[in-house]
Parts: sequence; C-alpha cells; structure tokens
Amino acid sequence: MARLAFKTTAVALAITIFSGAAQADGIVDNVNGITLDKDGKVVRFQALLVTSDGKVGKLLSAKDKRPEKLEWRVDFKGKTLLPGMIDAHGHVMDLGFRALELDLSDTKSLAEAQAKIAAHARANGDKAWIIGGGWNQEAWGLGRFPTAADLDAAVGDRPVWLSRADGHASWGNSAALKAAGITAKSVSPPGGRIEKTAAGQPSGVFVDSAQGLVAKVVPQPLGKDRNAAFLKAQSILLSYGVTAAADMGTTMDDWLTYRRIGDLGGLRVRIMSYGAGVDTTVQIGATGPSPWLYGDKLKLVGVKLYADGALGSRGAWLKAPYADAAGQSGASFMSDTVMRNLMSRAAMDGYQVAVHAIGDRANAEALDAIDEMAQTYKGDRRWRIEHAQIVDPVDLPRFGKYGTIASMQPTHQTGDRTMAEARLGAQRLTGAYAWASMLKNGAKLAFGSDFPVEKPDPWAGWAAAFTRQDADGQPFGGWRPEEAVTREQAWWAFTGGAAYAGFAEDRIGRLAPGLRADFIIVDRDPLLASPTDLRATRVQETWVGGEKVWERK
Repeated sequence: MARLAFKTTAVALAITIFSGAAQADGIVDNVNGITLDKDGKVVRFQALLVTSDGKVGKLLSAKDKRPEKLEWRVDFKGKTLLPGMIDAHGHVMDLGFRALELDLSDTKSLAEAQAKIAAHARANGDKAWIIGGGWNQEAWGLGRFPTAADLDAAVGDRPVWLSRADGHASWGNSAALKAAGITAKSVSPPGGRIEKTAAGQPSGVFVDSAQGLVAKVVPQPLGKDRNAAFLKAQSILLSYGVTAAADMGTTMDDWLTYRRIGDLGGLRVRIMSYGAGVDTTVQIGATGPSPWLYGDKLKLVGVKLYADGALGSRGAWLKAPYADAAGQSGASFMSDTVMRNLMSRAAMDGYQVAVHAIGDRANAEALDAIDEMAQTYKGDRRWRIEHAQIVDPVDLPRFGKYGTIASMQPTHQTGDRTMAEARLGAQRLTGAYAWASMLKNGAKLAFGSDFPVEKPDPWAGWAAAFTRQDADGQPFGGWRPEEAVTREQAWWAFTGGAAYAGFAEDRIGRLAPGLRADFIIVDRDPLLASPTDLRATRVQETWVGGEKVWERK
C-alpha cells in the first residue's frame, strides 16, 4: 500500500472534533423514533433517555412525562431516529486505504481505468510503487482478465499493483512482476493461480494465494499511514450510519492500529474483530476472545478462515465446472482435515469460527466441518459462514441444523447477477443468494456489505434485500424474487441479526433500556419510503454511546 502524507497532529484533531464533556443523563426529544424489539417487531417512540454511561434509559411516547432534572436535552423537531446500522462483514483498514489510494471502483472500461491510473501516477511522482484497487473486468465488459501489457500502457516506469474489487485477485505491470522475480517458471501456489498467456508467460493477474508472490515485495505502510487509513474508514462508516462492523480478517498490524487509536480515545465505531487465521488470532488473544475494550468499542471475537475464493476470479469452489470456463471448478484453500484442525484449534479456546465460502462445494465443505465440530464443541458456538453465495439446494436445510449464521451481502446479489448467470448457467441458480431460504431453513441471517468490495451503504443493501433489484430497478419484478425477505427482516439483519452474529446482542443492535445508545438521525422514514427513496437516505447525525460522533455539514 502506498505511503500517505500524514501528520500525528491530524490524529489528535480527528479524535477531538466530537469529544465533549463527560457524559451525563440527558434526553433526545421530539423524534420520529423507530426501532425493532428482540422479536423483530416495530416499536415507535418520541423520545430517548440516555444515561450517564451512554446507554438507553427509556423509550418515551409523546404522552410520557419527561424528567425534570437532566444535564442536557436535544430537540430534533420531529426528525427520524433509528438504531445505528451494523455491517456484519467488512474490512475496516482496506476501506481506509482504498479511499486514500488509487480507487478504480468507479471505472466502466479498461481505457477509463488506464487513464485514471496514468493520471494518478503523474500526480504521485514521488511514490516508488503505485498501489490501489477496485478494478472489475466484468464491469468493464472486457471478457477477459487485464494484462501486464495493459497496465504497462498506463505506467511503465515503476511497479504498479492493484487488487481486484473482491480482493481475490491482483493485477501487476511488468515492473512489478520483475521486482517480484516472476517468470514463466513461476509455479502457482496451493489455493492460488498465476494467470498465464497461451505462450506460458505470466499475464499479470494473480488469483487468491498467488497474490502473495508479488505482495511480499510491495512496500508496507507505516504506523502513521495505518492511523490515517483507520480514521478515514471510521469517518466513511459513520457517514453511512454504520455504528458497528465485524472486521473480517484482522491482522496483527490492524489490531495494533485499533489499540493505538483506542488508547488515544479516538475509537468511535464499534469493531467486532475476527483474526486473519488461527495463528494471528491466537497471537492477539492468547487464550481466548478479548474482553470488550474502550467502552464496548473493540473486541476480538473469533477467527476468519477461507474455504475458497470468489466468483469474479473463478476462484469459488464449485461442485461442477464453471459454465463459462470448461475444466475450471475453482479451488479449495485447504483440505478437509486442515479445515477441521483449524476450527478445532479455534473452538478449543472459545473463539467463534467464521468460514468464507462462496461456491457450492465450499459451502458443503464448511457445513460438513460444522456438523463434525458441533459433536464435540457444544453450547452457543454460533458457527458462521461468510457470503454463502452459491449453495446446492440439498445443502440449504443444513444451515438450520445448528443455527448456523448465514452472513450475507445483499448488494453482492445485485452487483453479481449477470456475472453469476454467466459463471453458473440458469439451471444452477436455485440456491444462489438465497436469503429467504436461509430463514425458512432455520439459519440466522446477518447482512453486511463486504466493504470495500461494495460500498458500506446499508440503505442500498436494505432496499436490495426486499426487492432483489438494483438501483435502476432491474430486473423488473426482482431477480429470483422468491428469495426476497421482508422489509423488516432485512432491517433486522442489518441491526439485531448482525449484533447477534458477533455475540453483541446484549449491547447493540436495537434501542432498548440497558443497551448502548447508538443511534442515527436520517432524512426520511425508511418504513414508509419506496425502494428508490430508501436508497437515497442521507444520515444527518450519528451518535455512539449517547455522544454525537459525526454530523453532515
């Protein structure tokens, strides 16, 4: 990742912007307050009492008498107040770095991407490497992966290394490949693939674990760069009304960044952390999950494992070959035995296990492992499968067997629709992005965005979940509309369900006495808005623990 110009004083400034005096009992009054109760039923209220420790004291109706002795009072003049949104699957530091580096997520063609890359290189002549990501050959209509030659045409005088939108492939120019010593003799590592030309030369794209062959020589960011990236990510999340997120794949450097910011009093968003593999998780937590730190702002909850890659790079592990790539079925990241051993190591110390599985074969493998682990590790384990995008219909009932959490991302469905049809063919889509089926089969549903793969926009995700349509209202009637959930079920998956998925339902996820006073002020009533208007929702203020931490200027 590129090194960023940043001064330590900027950290202190960003941290103190919304820091006020010590908290005291107060009231947020005259609101169109809406929350869900523990059963997912809508509750409306007109005022919210906040205790001195940042929790909800009581929800009040218009007729309820207001306390006379309060330290502070805010009158919102009828604006809509909601519980803070929770993203059940994201990558906090990646979001910050993507925002501060070269971002190709808005490019619609290879030529547009090349122009943006060249302009960024000219504007950053002091950087030894050009780093960034967000490219998607499917959005470009390219019909193939880009090549090193394509990248050389934009920048040829120094290395360029750009991650794909899903993070499961990266693209380098000839200078980057040379710096890493990549040649025609380079061998794809287990769980990865070096894309090669017909002549056997590396083409410039590296899939899944093969990315490490080049990434090992990319300059690493300094601590101050990481601080800057975190503060940027935090600001973005709060601007969307996201007050808590599950960080999937926390590295040791990530954890140290969160601790640095926490020690300075700068954590605003709540982070439920899942370590990047068992070794990292144990290194951070030693004997088990951490306690909640910094006033319930940070907790190491569990471990993130990978069963396969992604559809876009054809790394998702399928039971049958890809419809658009004969002979390719993706790949497993580990054997059944290794997965079970890692899950057992984690479960022995009480870590929650979250397994990335996108293809139907990877999902079956993860479910097989959970079936076996559940025989030994009893109690409230809350096994998680992240994404669960393509599931063989025969495997759907297995999600409910142990109340397995299906951690899914609605905007993946709207973004991937045409690509999924091409990758699989219509006959294999029955268990694709099957949100309603998950609930019907007894799974627990938690929604997120997988930011920065998608924007951390819960409003777009909420609308997609009950319409199965994208921002343009396509396709008419929704894509496989039988898998839509209700408006309230979708909201719960972005609040109470996401909190439950991270063992945090006793602290966050809804507004009720004793829970944290995490709430947002928005410009419309989301239960009355059309899908188009819901997508256009703008957050005006974000409050965490009864303290205002973000305001739209």
